[in-house]
Amino acid sequence: MRKEMEKMPKGKKNEPFDPRNMKPEEVLKFEIATELGLGDKVISGGWRSLTAKESGRIGGLITKRKRELKKEALEKEEV
Repeated sequence: MRKEMEKMPKGKKNEPFDPRNMKPEEVLKFEIATELGLGDKVISGGWRSLTAKESGRIGGLITKRKRELKKEALEKEEV
Protein backbone atom coordinates (compact mmCIF):
# COMPACT_ATOMS: atom_id res chain seq x y z
CA MET A 1 0.00 0.00 0.00
CA ARG A 2 2.88 2.36 0.70
CA LYS A 3 4.13 2.04 -2.90
CA GLU A 4 0.69 2.97 -4.22
CA MET A 5 0.70 6.15 -2.18
CA GLU A 6 4.11 7.16 -3.51
CA LYS A 7 2.86 6.97 -7.10
CA MET A 8 -0.14 9.21 -6.51
CA PRO A 9 0.29 12.66 -8.04
CA LYS A 10 0.41 15.64 -5.74
CA GLY A 11 -2.66 17.87 -5.65
CA LYS A 12 -0.87 21.12 -6.40
CA LYS A 13 1.38 21.70 -9.35
CA ASN A 14 4.72 23.34 -8.84
CA GLU A 15 4.24 25.83 -11.67
CA PRO A 16 6.15 29.13 -11.67
CA PHE A 17 4.02 32.22 -11.10
CA ASP A 18 3.59 34.50 -14.11
CA PRO A 19 1.75 37.77 -13.32
CA ARG A 20 1.05 38.36 -17.03
CA ASN A 21 -0.75 35.03 -17.42
CA MET A 22 -3.17 34.85 -14.50
CA LYS A 23 -6.48 33.09 -14.20
CA PRO A 24 -9.40 35.39 -13.32
CA GLU A 25 -9.53 34.20 -9.70
CA GLU A 26 -5.79 34.86 -9.32
CA VAL A 27 -6.13 38.53 -10.32
CA LEU A 28 -7.95 39.47 -7.11
CA LYS A 29 -5.68 37.20 -5.09
CA PHE A 30 -2.56 38.86 -6.52
CA GLU A 31 -4.02 42.36 -6.00
CA ILE A 32 -4.52 41.62 -2.31
CA ALA A 33 -1.08 40.00 -1.98
CA THR A 34 0.43 43.16 -3.49
CA GLU A 35 -1.54 45.37 -1.09
CA LEU A 36 -0.11 43.33 1.80
CA GLY A 37 3.42 43.76 0.44
CA LEU A 38 3.70 40.13 -0.68
CA GLY A 39 3.66 40.68 -4.44
CA ASP A 40 7.43 40.33 -4.89
CA LYS A 41 7.49 37.18 -2.76
CA VAL A 42 4.75 35.60 -4.89
CA ILE A 43 6.50 36.55 -8.14
CA SER A 44 9.86 35.16 -7.02
CA GLY A 45 8.69 32.00 -5.24
CA GLY A 46 5.11 31.38 -6.37
CA TRP A 47 2.04 30.98 -4.17
CA ARG A 48 3.62 28.05 -2.33
CA SER A 49 6.33 30.32 -0.92
CA LEU A 50 3.80 32.04 1.35
CA THR A 51 3.39 31.03 4.98
CA ALA A 52 0.08 29.70 6.27
CA LYS A 53 -0.49 32.99 8.06
CA GLU A 54 0.07 35.01 4.87
CA SER A 55 -2.16 32.71 2.82
CA GLY A 56 -4.88 32.88 5.45
CA ARG A 57 -4.74 36.67 5.51
CA ILE A 58 -5.09 36.78 1.72
CA GLY A 59 -7.98 34.30 1.83
CA GLY A 60 -9.78 36.30 4.49
CA LEU A 61 -9.44 39.52 2.52
CA ILE A 62 -10.62 37.80 -0.69
CA THR A 63 -13.76 36.68 1.16
CA LYS A 64 -14.31 40.16 2.57
CA ARG A 65 -13.83 41.81 -0.84
CA LYS A 66 -16.19 39.34 -2.56
CA ARG A 67 -18.82 39.97 0.12
CA GLU A 68 -18.52 43.74 -0.42
CA LEU A 69 -18.79 43.38 -4.20
CA LYS A 70 -21.86 41.18 -3.84
CA LYS A 71 -23.48 43.68 -1.46
CA GLU A 72 -22.80 46.56 -3.89
CA ALA A 73 -24.30 44.55 -6.76
CA LEU A 74 -27.44 43.80 -4.76
CA GLU A 75 -27.82 47.48 -3.80
CA LYS A 76 -27.56 48.50 -7.46
CA GLU A 77 -30.31 46.01 -8.39
CA GLU A 78 -32.65 47.46 -5.76
CA VAL A 79 -32.32 51.03 -7.06
